[in-house]
Parts: sequence; structure tokens; C-alpha cells
Amino acid sequence: MFTGIIAERGIVEAVEATAQSAVITLTAPTLAADLPLGGSIAVDGCCLTAIRNDGHTFAVDVMGESLARTTIGGLAPGDSVNLERCVPAGGRLDGHVVQGHVDGVGALVEREPQGNWHRLRFTVPAGLAPYVAEKGSIAVDGVSLTVTAVSPASEPEQWFEVGLIPATLAETGLGAKAVGAAVNLEVDVLAKYTARLLSFESVAQGSARARHAAGVTMDPEEATA
Repeated sequence: MFTGIIAERGIVEAVEATAQSAVITLTAPTLAADLPLGGSIAVDGCCLTAIRNDGHTFAVDVMGESLARTTIGGLAPGDSVNLERCVPAGGRLDGHVVQGHVDGVGALVEREPQGNWHRLRFTVPAGLAPYVAEKGSIAVDGVSLTVTAVSPASEPEQWFEVGLIPATLAETGLGAKAVGAAVNLEVDVLAKYTARLLSFESVAQGSARARHAAGVTMDPEEATA
């Protein structure tokens, strides 16, 4: 588990790609110093596993699923990425619960300076939009942020906005992100599980009503559903 609080910016040193996977080597002296082999690390919000580490640079394995469904597949030598180690048991949860399981890719469509902070607007895939709520939490490239505004449900292209304080602008890649750039998105895990549970409840109720309409006797619990 992660918190969305970026600990260090890493630099991509090499990308060894195959047809179905890749090994990415990154320089990150602070985090590499105590990152064990097999240790989890979030790279731009994507949870990956360390397979090599010399104390200054480390390498991670990336499977085809992650390459296809995140921005990790587009990384190249020289790129800068947000890094966070998994939170230790008993550690502070300064951001929000982040799994490092990217739900989809959005794009930065607006950036507007507001004095010493910036307002950013991102597109969000239609299938993820229901899980994004004003004043709720979202991870953008692994950065824990509070949603300040969302698009009406009727709009054809869904979006959300966040505000970045000076520290976030300076210490994460979002400070230099250009309009049009793609970003990894992870919505609130509680929203995902709630929606999943409700979908099963809806199916169960629909099935019970269909049996009732066909004259099949329902049990008492179904009759009150």
C-alpha cells in the first residue's frame, strides 16, 4: 500500500523492452539505498517490483498488462518519474490509501496559475468518471490529490480538476507536466468496491423480481428486496 506522498524523483536510465514485457532501470539514490530485492515501489503511481539494486540505481520488471494500461510503456531514457516506497506498518497515512493499481490513463487539458498555486484539469475515461467525486481523493501519476471540481454527468468528455500547492509543483512531475501529456489515474479504492458490491446487489434484486413476475415463490428476504 502507498499514500500518494512522493518521496523522490527518479530518472529513467535504460529501458530493455521485449514483445510482452520490459525491464526499466532508474536512478534514485535516496530510495535505492534501502530498497530490497523484491521490494515494492510506485513508479508514476504504478506498483512495480525491484529486481536489481546497486544502492544508487535499481531495475523493475514491467509486464505487458502494465505496459498496455499505464504510461509506463512510453517511458524513455532521461524521463523523470514520481517514486514512492510502500508505507510501513504503523507509518503515517499523510495522503490517502493508494494501491499502485492504475485504473486508467487521463490527459492534462488545462493548466492555469492562481498566484503561487496552479489549477489543473484532466480528462478521465468515462468508465472511471463515476468514481471521481468533488472533495474526494484521486492519485495522478502516484500523487495523492483532492478533487476540487468534476464535470456534469451529461458532458460527453468527462474531466476533474485539482489544485497544486507550491510544494507539489516543486517536488513532483506534475509541476512541469505539459498540456496534452498523459497521466496515470487511480480512483478511490473504497468507491470501486462499493460500486462492485452494488452491482451484485442490483443483479440479485433483478433476478428476484423476474422470478416473482414468473410466479415463482420468493423467500422472505427476496420479497423485501
